[in-house]
Amino acid sequence: MGNPPAKYLSQIAGSLPETADLFRKEITQLATDFEKKKWEFTLPHGKTLMIDRPLIMGILNVTPDSFSDGGQHNSGETAYRRARQMLDEGADIIDIGGESTRPGAGAVSVADEWQRIGPVIQQLAKLPGCIISVDTYKSDVAKRALENGAHIINDISGARFDPAIADVAAAFNAPMALMHIQGEPRTMQQQPNYHLLMEDICRELKKSCEFVRSRGVMQILLDPGIGFGKTVENNLEILRRLREFGIFGHPVLLGTSRKSFIGRVLDAPVEDRLTGTIISNVVGINNNAAVLRVHDVHQHRHALQLIHEIKIRKCP
Repeated sequence: MGNPPAKYLSQIAGSLPETADLFRKEITQLATDFEKKKWEFTLPHGKTLMIDRPLIMGILNVTPDSFSDGGQHNSGETAYRRARQMLDEGADIIDIGGESTRPGAGAVSVADEWQRIGPVIQQLAKLPGCIISVDTYKSDVAKRALENGAHIINDISGARFDPAIADVAAAFNAPMALMHIQGEPRTMQQQPNYHLLMEDICRELKKSCEFVRSRGVMQILLDPGIGFGKTVENNLEILRRLREFGIFGHPVLLGTSRKSFIGRVLDAPVEDRLTGTIISNVVGINNNAAVLRVHDVHQHRHALQLIHEIKIRKCP
């Protein structure tokens, strides 16, 4: 069996009944073939992002109410210092957000969001080696961020909440990270419900991909949306079957850092979820995650270094 285009694989995957294990295994193998490739993204402002190994995206929430680190980096100066620390620890990308998307969170205005993240983006843009992702679903915020030095748009809605964001990305030739979410942040965890989990997620991601491509965005990362309209069991199944997202031919972004499913499984508060986060991300790496979105950069850099050495170092 040859390697059909990813769009056909996703159509097949979307129609599979949950019990069709033999067919799913075949598609998983084909997906793995796609995931072995390397990606080179051309970024705005003359930069390039090479994804030929697992990358670390450091989380910088410039918010008063994010679930894990809300209020810790409210001022531009403290946020900038934290970003510099993550870069020193080995972050490949800094992902800056000015609106909390934790379960139950409400929206903030474009003006407030930009007031929070704008000064940090402007400072970080002066650093030659810093690649900046902006965590927003608003086209106006994305446009300002890209104008001021950002390189990637990370949209939790998969371009559904504000479709004009795809036009902004295309105008700047900026890659987009498209995430799956069921519902919206304020209500997404009230009653998550799926017919066939992976098939439903793939179907929605396929729609997002087709939409942004129609607007001219060809550089795409896909995020299955751990914790965004998902039960604990949903999140665990996504991790087990993560490599199946390779059917699309795009790198997979994984965000498990300190999330509530880890706390539920381990009976651990937010501040005690580092071990669970690292383990979930190791599972992700083994299932071909390309980018890890994390709070704890130093510890994940060590984990990736050890994984690399285990894979390549041979006995003399």
